[in-house]
Amino acid sequence: MATIAAREHAEPQALSAASWRALVASFLGWLFDGYETYALILVAAVALRQLLPPDQLASLPIYIGGLLAVTLVGWATGGIIAGVLADYIGRKRVLMLSILWYALFTGLTAFATSYASFVVLRFLTGLGLGAEWGPGTAILGESWPSRSRGRAASVLQSAFAFGLVLASVVWLYVAPLGPSAWRYMFLIGVLPAFSLLWIRTSVRDPELWVAARERRRLARQRLAGGHAVSPDDRALAGFTVKQILSAPTLRRRLLLLLVLSISTIVAWWAVSTWVPFYAGQLAAKAGGDTQRWVALAGLYYNLGAILGFWAFGILADAWGRKPTMLLYYAGAVALVLVLFRAVQDPSTFLLIAAVNGFFTVGQFAWMPVYLPELFPTAVRGSAISLVFDVSRYLAAAGPLLAGWLIVNLGGVSAAASIIGLSYLVGLVVTPFAAPETKGRPLPA
Repeated sequence: MATIAAREHAEPQALSAASWRALVASFLGWLFDGYETYALILVAAVALRQLLPPDQLASLPIYIGGLLAVTLVGWATGGIIAGVLADYIGRKRVLMLSILWYALFTGLTAFATSYASFVVLRFLTGLGLGAEWGPGTAILGESWPSRSRGRAASVLQSAFAFGLVLASVVWLYVAPLGPSAWRYMFLIGVLPAFSLLWIRTSVRDPELWVAARERRRLARQRLAGGHAVSPDDRALAGFTVKQILSAPTLRRRLLLLLVLSISTIVAWWAVSTWVPFYAGQLAAKAGGDTQRWVALAGLYYNLGAILGFWAFGILADAWGRKPTMLLYYAGAVALVLVLFRAVQDPSTFLLIAAVNGFFTVGQFAWMPVYLPELFPTAVRGSAISLVFDVSRYLAAAGPLLAGWLIVNLGGVSAAASIIGLSYLVGLVVTPFAAPETKGRPLPA
């Protein structure tokens, strides 16, 4: 009864200024995550042609894959740590720390002098990139009422695509600035640090988390005082990850959702990150300006992604979370094959890339929409970050595998077509992963 009363008191029943501030804060953090991620994808080939010895350039795709892989390892590590910390010290504090961290190391990446230093800085940047999503998603989910949470979460996830578009537009203008152009892209990545002043004074932790923190404090107090405690109190006083893994329902849910996350994330990092590179190859064959077509491909792809995010939220609130996920997984399978197998004209490639982005990037919206609705507040940050980030350890092998396949199979097309079939896993697992949560309140 007390739990129900706490939930009714803590969960927002209507939109408020705090709801909108939570959305803006998490949106800004995720926007610059997107910018920084795509800045690397856009400039990696240019930068490595300067940092690698000439005799290593034939293996350029493998070296690019290595940069993406180490970024993912850093992302996964930072994301898991931040998710756990967000459950203990607050969503807002961890969000601020993550933004400061990745802004600092993004800026330092501009001063890389070798492939080794580039790799180290990418890992450190990845720690901050991964740390932002969990607390940002939690603070949004806990600040919005259930009837509109899906649309708000999809708007949040679209921030990543806005960041990808921003990087593409900036590269259109920065690329002609000479050999140091790639360094300027990373210096621009320092800008999100300025958002911390506003977040510090304008955003607060959600009441749901504050109530969960108080329940955890009281449970530990009773335990330390030698009082009789319930199994729920004993679990609440323990480590969040242990609490998740020791509950059969939560453990099964976590593992199945992790499979879905792997399907989405492995395919994107191993396939979609090569869209600009492949566009440049097609443009070169057609006698076009390679760097311009690389930037345009990123722009079109990510404009399609923004529409995909927004549509996901609308459909998820109207149809339900799981039917919308099935649609996006099916669309991703089809569009990967069309983009990399059926298109050779650069102009047509841009249009199909936009539709591809709608499904392959837009499907990421299932995570901020669906995940917060499946786990209790006391472990929400830990659980959603485990799903979102553990998969990145496995996904780190994706760019390396793709780079190897590109070199050994003679091109991007064959490699993308093979790895893109991993979207089929999402189609198969979605019906069994977790219950439908459309319109339901967050678990207290």
